[in-house]
Amino acid sequence: MPELRQNRVTKEWVVIATERAKRPEQLSVKRDVKPLPAYSENCPFCAGNEAQAPPEIAHLDHAGQWQIRVVPNKFSALAREGEPTRKIERSKRTMNGVGIHDVIVEGRQHNLTTALLSEDHVANIFRMYKLRYDEVSRDPRIQQIIIFKNHGGTAGASLEHPHSQLIGIPVISHQVRERFEQALRHYDEYGECIFCQMIKEELEERSRVVIESEHFVAMEQFASPTPFGTHVHPKRHMASFGDINEAELVDLARVMKQLLAKLYYGLENPDFNYSIRTAPAENAGVKYYHWYISVIPRLTKVAGFELGSGMFINVVLPEAAAEFLRNVKVEQQAAAGK
Repeated sequence: MPELRQNRVTKEWVVIATERAKRPEQLSVKRDVKPLPAYSENCPFCAGNEAQAPPEIAHLDHAGQWQIRVVPNKFSALAREGEPTRKIERSKRTMNGVGIHDVIVEGRQHNLTTALLSEDHVANIFRMYKLRYDEVSRDPRIQQIIIFKNHGGTAGASLEHPHSQLIGIPVISHQVRERFEQALRHYDEYGECIFCQMIKEELEERSRVVIESEHFVAMEQFASPTPFGTHVHPKRHMASFGDINEAELVDLARVMKQLLAKLYYGLENPDFNYSIRTAPAENAGVKYYHWYISVIPRLTKVAGFELGSGMFINVVLPEAAAEFLRNVKVEQQAAAGK
């Protein structure tokens, strides 16, 4: 019989469609993908084409050359200059579209996705995330920062060259406020962080744990709205991504590379999104919220039921997805050149 599960944090319901549940490997779709070149003369992010991109904001070097580079988004969603002036006219609320929109170029080569990078390289990507997060957090206009990666066309990537984005906005989104209110309500009622409680329970049960390291745990969500919806949580309570220390950052890079490699080899390099869900700067240090990374492979489509109800149907049991990913042998697959 199908099962409805409730997300412990958002309180949203998800249909786990056991009657038509698929084996995880059935979502692995072999595609005729044209190999990408290491360099493209028309790509503004490739090494040697720096003049095609807007002026650089920051970079991190490796072996005497830039390895990670940050530039303003040429097609920014927000204007960098100006003040976020609110306007209220009866029931209508508007504000100037002021904010920060960065592109983090993740490497010099056009064709190397995160799963194929070294752990040191991935660590530098996350170091740059933190550098820019800390810098943008000091901008008094910015209330919320979103760091995210779109990989592949169905995930919204408009350029092939591996890159991430950071957007700082002058408001706190409704979705984030909802999560905060639920987390605060739980803390008021039980006296503990709902995320810390969830991590403890998942580590005791272990059926949805994919990777556990010294500082992090990657696990399938109990009520995952989509197949292979994976969260990566720090074990230490931290409300803000800005609180991560160097040892944790290195460990996070190791876990993220391993997780994305398991998806890359196990599911034939699916398109995916990941985002860092962190407390807004004004809420850094609160006891009831816990930052995490949400990784969502784009394996299914949103249809009428989801749009009409706000609920999702997941055709892969989260426990089966976790077992599948645990059994993907990344080192063996990489050695075989698959």
